[in-house]
Amino acid sequence: MVKFYFASGKADLAQGGADALADAAKAAKDGKKLTVSGFHDSTGDLATNQELAKTRAVAVRDALVALGVDAAQVELLKPTATEGGGANPEARRVEVSIQ
Repeated sequence: MVKFYFASGKADLAQGGADALADAAKAAKDGKKLTVSGFHDSTGDLATNQELAKTRAVAVRDALVALGVDAAQVELLKPTATEGGGANPEARRVEVSIQ
């Protein structure tokens, strides 16, 4: 599993993000399926938080596609709420799992 952490309110993939995805991209090219999950905290507006988590997940998916992964091999999961507030980096993450 690869985890990406984002700044509060941001969906920009950190520099070096593509390097972190190299193993996942290779696995996808070898026929594995990838799932991308975005997470958000439970403070503030639920719809806004869910949309931000989705935007972050799409950014990671797009980075995988830019590495040559077929978009059909990447499944985006519904955003998930985590415990804690915006200060908790776990609430601002995207996970990529290899199936």
